[in-house]
Amino acid sequence: MAKQKDILTTGEVAKICNVAPRTVSKWFDSGQLKGYRIPGSKDRRIPMPALLRFMKAHNIPLDGLQSGKTRVLVVDQASEIVGVLTKVLTEQANYEVKTADTGFAAGIECEKFRPHVLLLDMHLGDVQGEDVLKLVRASDDLQATKVIAMSGKFTDGQAQHLINQGFDGYLKKPFHVRSVIEAVEDAVAIVY
Repeated sequence: MAKQKDILTTGEVAKICNVAPRTVSKWFDSGQLKGYRIPGSKDRRIPMPALLRFMKAHNIPLDGLQSGKTRVLVVDQASEIVGVLTKVLTEQANYEVKTADTGFAAGIECEKFRPHVLLLDMHLGDVQGEDVLKLVRASDDLQATKVIAMSGKFTDGQAQHLINQGFDGYLKKPFHVRSVIEAVEDAVAIVY
C-alpha cells in the first residue's frame, strides 16, 4: 500500500468519508473541518490529523482511511456473476469489493460498507432495482454513491429510461469485464 498522504484535497477527503466534495467544502467553510487554502487560489487542503479529529468527533467510520481503494458493492443473485465480478474487480482493478444477493442484504451492506459504486442487478427477487435507487438517494450517508444498473433483459430504450430515472450507468448482461471496470471508473470520475 502506498504511503498515507499528510495533506489531502477536498476530493480525497470526500472519497475517504464517502460524501460529495461539496459537502467537504461546506465542512471546511463552516470551520468544522480545519485546514487551509492554497495562497492565490480557492483550493482547500486538509491536514491528515485534522481529518482524523473531525472523523472521530462526528463518528465517521475510519475504514476509508485504511484502504483508500474504491469500494464497490455487487448486488446480484447469480453467484457465478458475483464470483467473476469479485475476482476481476479485486485482482485487476484493485477495488475493495463486498457482495449481497438480496435487496435487504444490499441495504445492510450499504450502511456498513458505504460503497462508492453499487452494481445493482435490476431483477432481484425481493425488491425492485428502482426502489433500491430511491433508498440510496434518500440516505444522507450515501449521497456520493453511484448506482449502476445491470440486466440482460432490457432494451436500449429501457436502459436509457433507467438513466433518466437517476441511475449513473447501465451494464447489459452478458458483459465483458473490461466494460464493468470502465463503468465503475466513469461513475467514480463523475464525483472525484
